[in-house]
Amino acid sequence: MPIIRVHVVAVVCIGLGLFFDTYDVFLSGTLSVVLKKEFHLGADTLKAVLASGFVGQFLGALLLGRIADRLGRRRAFLVNLAAYSIFTLIGGLSPNVTVLVLSRFLAGMGLGAELALADTYLSDLLPAKVRGRFIAVAYTLGLLGVPAAGFLARWLVPLSPFGVHGWRWMFFAGAVGAVLIWALRWALPESPRWLESVGRTAEADAITSGWEQMARDRGRPLPEPEPITVAPPHHVPVRILFSAGYARRTVMAWVMNVGSAFGYYGFGTIATLVLVAKGYSVVGSLTYLSLTYIGYPIGSVLSLFVIERVERKLLIATTATGMAVAGLLFGYAGSPAAVVGWGFAFTVVSNIYSNAFHIYLPEVYPTAIRATGAGAAYSVSRLTTAALPYILIPALSVGTGFVFVIVAIALAVLVVDVLLLGPPTTGRSLEATAPVRAAPATEPLPVEHR
Repeated sequence: MPIIRVHVVAVVCIGLGLFFDTYDVFLSGTLSVVLKKEFHLGADTLKAVLASGFVGQFLGALLLGRIADRLGRRRAFLVNLAAYSIFTLIGGLSPNVTVLVLSRFLAGMGLGAELALADTYLSDLLPAKVRGRFIAVAYTLGLLGVPAAGFLARWLVPLSPFGVHGWRWMFFAGAVGAVLIWALRWALPESPRWLESVGRTAEADAITSGWEQMARDRGRPLPEPEPITVAPPHHVPVRILFSAGYARRTVMAWVMNVGSAFGYYGFGTIATLVLVAKGYSVVGSLTYLSLTYIGYPIGSVLSLFVIERVERKLLIATTATGMAVAGLLFGYAGSPAAVVGWGFAFTVVSNIYSNAFHIYLPEVYPTAIRATGAGAAYSVSRLTTAALPYILIPALSVGTGFVFVIVAIALAVLVVDVLLLGPPTTGRSLEATAPVRAAPATEPLPVEHR
């Protein structure tokens, strides 16, 4: 397909939803010191607050990823944002730490599948030659949520608008914004690839025929379709992820997600506490982090120029190495200028990495298990991120630099994993990057359900 309005609308709608995913992921880490004072949290309770959302995301990624493969991408999208909005609002109203932890957990369940669903849906819709670039555009929009969280915290935390503490307004903002994006997503079509994979070929044909007519109406030529082999529709069991055809890819994806959690989310989770441990004030730490967070959308924009020119797994390995180096220098930085400079370098490189990672992960699985495979891998990332406070906060007692030594080791494992086990995908059709290895050992869908 040539690019038409449908593709652009989908990228914008998904990108705006990703905004609230990144906003929420960095929300607790950004506010960690504030929440510690507000609720008089001890070290163990603070770990529980930071971990609760990610434990919820672990379960949400598993459950909603599977729902997306069984019941549809669009339906799963609407469920996840609705749950996130409701429980984030409750989080902002929390009267005590118990309600806060529970609400963060339930909001996390709603948001847990956002990345897997976004990656899967856009991979389903976008043409192979521009798939990487357009997904990177969606993540560029989404990553604006990181500096938004940083600067909003810097502005609101010292204030109490209408007598309500500023940190609560940050939760309210996330809840209201998610409702608006939920409304926008009603306009998104279901994935024709998914419809075809479950035997609903008439619906898939109606959608794609409409898109083809849009292209013709705008004078954009339609190339001849490439002949492909299509598997008959089946209910594909989860165990296929560990079958001979996909086990190597699943191992690669899970190890990559563990390393990503340490490198990417570890920074957002622990950076505020690292700066406080260095002796900076809470407001000063938030100011420095707000400046470093600007690197997130900048790195995402820079990825647009390389994402289709460099093989995805090589780009992942190169940028992960850059994250390890910049993280170590941030951890050992001794001045505000060095903190901001190396923190900014880390966030720039990490978001070239992040875009390549999010494009790559769904490319390694076929349509029938794309959301399940990506969701399972993301769930490993979220579970690892939930464990990070219990690993990295104690490491602070050894030294701020030691925290990033641990991160660098995890990233080194990631590099070796992707280079050895990852398949090439750049510029290839999804049928070529993730061929159906073997027919699943289940019955085809009944005719009346097709």
